[in-house]
Amino acid sequence: MLIILAFIILFHITAAVLLFISTLNNAWWVSGTFSMDLWYTCNDTCRPTENSESTDAAYLQAVQATMILATILCCVGFFVFILQLFRLKQGERFVFTAIIQLLSAFCVMIGASIYTAEHRGFQKQGFANGDYGYAFVIAWIAFPLILISGVMYLVLRKRK
Repeated sequence: MLIILAFIILFHITAAVLLFISTLNNAWWVSGTFSMDLWYTCNDTCRPTENSESTDAAYLQAVQATMILATILCCVGFFVFILQLFRLKQGERFVFTAIIQLLSAFCVMIGASIYTAEHRGFQKQGFANGDYGYAFVIAWIAFPLILISGVMYLVLRKRK
């Protein structure tokens, strides 16, 4: 049981770290000498993404909000799991932690999907010839990890 518990904790922390990296790093879109993230466009210096505060880029704001919410939910889910680990009676399931993790996975999926569909809408023409960066890929990798983590919490029962 201790090995399973250590694996689940490691899995959860890995997913949270991937979410932090994907949300905070400036490599969602890479083109030549510059890169873009959810907030800034960077080459040698970083400046805010143009029109990111306008209604024209409401989907960028939606991606920002869902990725931040996913990161917060993943962290809260970890603390709820630790709390439930000591408070649940023997044989009960970690349902509340599972719900939080599944909501976090849902937020990552929504944010990455919106970015996939609308990434050209808030970029200038000079940025059009680029590729998805590693932070974007990490966000998509974090999605199944968090989803699997949520399912593991649904299946897991507290034992001695």
